[in-house]
Amino acid sequence: MSINFISILTKYNYCLKSVIILIGDFMNLFKYTLDNKRYHTLNYEYKKKFGCKVFKVSLNGNFTCPNIDGTVGYGGCIYCSKNGSGEFAGDKTKDLVTQFNEVKNILEKKWPNSKYIGYFQANTNTYAPLKVLKEKYETILKLPNVIGLSISTRPDAISDEVLDYLADLNKKTFLTIELGLQTIHPTTSKLINRCHTLECFDNMVKKLHSRKINTVVHIINGLPFETKEMMLDTIRHLNKLPIDGIKIHMLHILKNTPLETFYKKTKFHVLKKEEYVDIVCDQLELLKDNIVIHRITGDPKSEDLVEPEWLVKKFGVLNEIDKELEKRNTFQGFNISVLNMVRKLAIQTVKSKDLVIDATAGNGNDTLFLANLVPYGKVFAFDIQKEAIHNTKKLLNKNNVNNVILYNHSHDKFNLFLKDYQNRISFIVYNLGYLPRGNEQITTNYKTTINSLRQALNLINKKGVIVLTIYTGHDNGLESQKIKEYLETIKDEYNIFEFHNTCDVKSPYVIYIKQKKTV
Repeated sequence: MSINFISILTKYNYCLKSVIILIGDFMNLFKYTLDNKRYHTLNYEYKKKFGCKVFKVSLNGNFTCPNIDGTVGYGGCIYCSKNGSGEFAGDKTKDLVTQFNEVKNILEKKWPNSKYIGYFQANTNTYAPLKVLKEKYETILKLPNVIGLSISTRPDAISDEVLDYLADLNKKTFLTIELGLQTIHPTTSKLINRCHTLECFDNMVKKLHSRKINTVVHIINGLPFETKEMMLDTIRHLNKLPIDGIKIHMLHILKNTPLETFYKKTKFHVLKKEEYVDIVCDQLELLKDNIVIHRITGDPKSEDLVEPEWLVKKFGVLNEIDKELEKRNTFQGFNISVLNMVRKLAIQTVKSKDLVIDATAGNGNDTLFLANLVPYGKVFAFDIQKEAIHNTKKLLNKNNVNNVILYNHSHDKFNLFLKDYQNRISFIVYNLGYLPRGNEQITTNYKTTINSLRQALNLINKKGVIVLTIYTGHDNGLESQKIKEYLETIKDEYNIFEFHNTCDVKSPYVIYIKQKKTV
């Protein structure tokens, strides 16, 4: 009895260890969150930096805007309200200290040991003489438990003089500059009357970064006539810039704005909640995971809102985003690495007792991952290089994994060693190219890979999946080309999908193959 109990307990612990490894190695969901979100939360960032609850207190510094007074344009952005997009900022008829204390006194009753960040929100908060800016900013910084400032502005409204002052201020407190961008597309930018160029925005981001000033960017989804792909392009562009955070808004049409007039005239499409959730999740999957999500939806006042009505239920939108990411089994930055797609496919396909193959063991990372997926099954791992087999064995031993059989042979020798496993394999993974940190002259080639694929198709069971990660840089894309030509010959029998995480044709991409269901 005791021996059986120990055996069961050992298997249980091994399985539990596997689950922990899978969560840590694949999903990595909780790296930048404290509340099970699948994106990099501001709450996490503040807690990490300050060790306590931190609140932003919205303020109205009674600034104007160069896009209102005629300096660069008139009337402001067409969506902007009379409050300068500061509906939840303070009352500008009151002094800044009164505004601040009215909010702080409410918050400290529930969170008495909190810290605060003064958030200059309404209009353009660097658009004033330097003397005025210093007086307003430093008035707030002198208040108890204020540990920083967040200043919302435009990229064309920070003079060199102000920039130098902000750099000095950044050395004394936690400073964040929030830059409005909204879209990278010039046609849309002109339509909404932004009155600055993308080049102007990019240059200001770089100037702030060179001074080590934390930079957060505002974008809007659902701008008139923009497609989903256009909104994703905005994220792709931001990934290339040294930004620290992002605020994602849904376009809301407010009463008594030029946008309301334009909407009534054109009846442009307003995103439904399901569309917005889908777009945001796609954007998060594209966005680098080190970029902090400061906001992921808007929350206009219901009495001012024309459309969309669903936006007033902010927490409902947040919950739908969480549910959609969970349904997809993805997270922020998921689409940056094709490895995430490979491992997602493995998790969706493989059961704990299955037989699986790593066709290119390499340094053993995929082999280890698969071994932890099948604690009661078996992994067959192949590699033609002795160095690869040595590295894989070393990694497996380090992790006390013993359900792997290693073959120091090419993957086109499946039939020689696995002839008894026809139609029994659940998952086969290939990582084509050369051994990372190894001899780049030794690579996979299309002849042995295609020969291996022919054998692999006979090995997988009816629900089995074959996944290839293809790197095109080792042979000018010849292997990739030949594999695609071969796959054309079997497409009537198998579903064949491609997954690319970038438009760069030289970047690795994934092909996965699954047998078509027969009626």
